[in-house]
Amino acid sequence: MYDKILLSTDGTVASEQAESHAIDLANAHGAVLHVLYVVDEDVVTAYSGDEYVDEAEGPEHGLEEHGEETLAELRERASEQGIDVETAIQHGQPAEAIVEVADEQDADLLVLGTKRRPDEYRALLGSVTDRVLRLTTRPATVVKTEVSE
Repeated sequence: MYDKILLSTDGTVASEQAESHAIDLANAHGAVLHVLYVVDEDVVTAYSGDEYVDEAEGPEHGLEEHGEETLAELRERASEQGIDVETAIQHGQPAEAIVEVADEQDADLLVLGTKRRPDEYRALLGSVTDRVLRLTTRPATVVKTEVSE
């Protein structure tokens, strides 16, 4: 049923259960697991950079490093179960990048994580997952995570 599964992760607690779910789905269906980490350009450009001596010390470097660590851990976890994994880091607006990669990869399913938050929070700020669901025409599975903040 699923040959290509796209998991979008940001390496946070909201993604952990989605990661496990995507690995289980890929294993059950013999699917290739595509894992995407998006460096959010809004976060990168929100900082003036004045406090950094070298661009390699700025927020972009930190986000890329976090992405590489997150993807390496996922590759290892999936490989232990014999799952073919392809990983990528993209720069841009997360929701738009996720939908673009899903279309490029012709993904059969998107797997996304989200934190359960109060309705007031979502009404004011929304979430990347909500935006992806509005933009994509592909099937998607949302894995909700309870978090205390």
